[in-house]
Amino acid sequence: MRLDKYLKVSRLIKRRTVANEACDAGRVMINGKVAKASAEVKPGDCLTIQFGTRTVTVEIVSVEETVRKEEAKEMFRYV
Repeated sequence: MRLDKYLKVSRLIKRRTVANEACDAGRVMINGKVAKASAEVKPGDCLTIQFGTRTVTVEIVSVEETVRKEEAKEMFRYV
């Protein structure tokens, strides 16, 4: 799955356009490397996202095309 779509489906970022902008600005990293919005993600990858002064690091647990809001937080775990 594309990184921008994963960020939206998992609700780490609310909208796909915002996820695209964060990737273009270099604020999203996969396994320590700056990632483009089109990068592929898979279970086991480590995502680091910078939200202003706050940095969030999560490990991808599952990749699903669609998921209910309540189940979205089960797609990743905080590191």
